[in-house]
Amino acid sequence: LMCQSVIRYWTRRGSPGAIVNVSSIAATLGAPGEYIHYAGSKAAVEGFTVGLAKEFADRGIRANVVSPGTTRTEIHALSGEPGRADRVAPRIPMKRAGEPQEIAEAIVWLLSSKA
Repeated sequence: LMCQSVIRYWTRRGSPGAIVNVSSIAATLGAPGEYIHYAGSKAAVEGFTVGLAKEFADRGIRANVVSPGTTRTEIHALSGEPGRADRVAPRIPMKRAGEPQEIAEAIVWLLSSKA
């Protein structure tokens, strides 16, 4: 609904814009035995964002998706496993979970005119 609303606003004004949606590497990996429902919803976000990008590019509206891996956020505690980020860290190529600030910086860059 937010994307729909902002795109309507930008197209009425004839102004460019940038959207960044947040997905997860789980959309590609499937998250078996962990969060398959979450992975499916994030795959939908990715498909939706690709469609937006292609549909509105000619109007100067950019759409990108950031798909982080395991990140130190409250989602793990809310799902009942507060130590999950540390548990899965050995399976991550850099052997550590991501930090929210790292993802925020990528999003800020994608929203900037430098992207």
